Amino acid sequence: MQVNDIPRNFDINLLSKNPILDIAARFWDDERYHAFKVCYQSMRVLDDLVDNNKTAAMILSKLEQQQLASVVETWLKNSEVADSPLKKSLLDTQLKFHIPKNPWKNLCKSMIYDIHHNGFDSFKVFLEYCEGAAVAPASIFMHLCGVVKENGEYTVPKFDIVEMARPLARFCYLVHIIRDFKKDQNENLNYFADDLLKENNLTRPMLKTIANESITDDFRNLMQIYHNRAEEYRSESRTMLDNLKNQLAPRYVLSLEIIYSLYLQIFERINVQTGAFSEDELQPSPEEIQNRINQTISLFEAAQR
Repeated sequence: MQVNDIPRNFDINLLSKNPILDIAARFWDDERYHAFKVCYQSMRVLDDLVDNNKTAAMILSKLEQQQLASVVETWLKNSEVADSPLKKSLLDTQLKFHIPKNPWKNLCKSMIYDIHHNGFDSFKVFLEYCEGAAVAPASIFMHLCGVVKENGEYTVPKFDIVEMARPLARFCYLVHIIRDFKKDQNENLNYFADDLLKENNLTRPMLKTIANESITDDFRNLMQIYHNRAEEYRSESRTMLDNLKNQLAPRYVLSLEIIYSLYLQIFERINVQTGAFSEDELQPSPEEIQNRINQTISLFEAAQR
């Protein structure tokens, strides 16, 4: 990757609205970036379908749960059928880049869990849910980083995609949960585990009250646990990135470094002892994001010399 090939200045609207994965994928060539957009869009259709329905209703009735789950199950059952322009593009992309079907199967499994639940009995159950909600899209991103084009054809990556994607996916997802606490509660979305709530004298209904009124000491203790878990996965992510440096072309290493750096930027703003755990407090401005991208590129360039 030549220095002149590295994107340096992004549109302010893009930095304020686009997901970090999309920003990072823009460091790739156009063909791979298009593949990412198709895969990501197909996953967002399913994720938004579930989230929007849960946001609209405080509690889904049994019939509504069954109907919504049926839509997800039907989508997966017909995943080999090009019954829409998006589905055709997805099938073409999966074939061209040798992307396995498991990420979509895992996503659908988590979405169906989401339909029937509004939280998790334990942190272990939460991590199982993460395999579809977070690791699945991350593994597609990692797969597209790892494929190699030889004689006009793509070959499959030579390392375990899911194992390499998992720590960064978990780190990013926990950062999301901390940053979006108030927003999620107001949209009837809950990502906190009951066993950890109980340890800290909290219940699910109490979370919405805390989000709309004031942060309690018990809630800060809960957030400290989530912050500690996020730090564990951040450390594992750093090790993973260092191990991948000799297995990926520089362009794709840089894209992963961008993801890590931009989520770390949010993570560094979290103050468990005094923070309000609001998106306004924790979300960097577009200018701050641009500066962080430039810093990450500079460090990357220096390491390449």
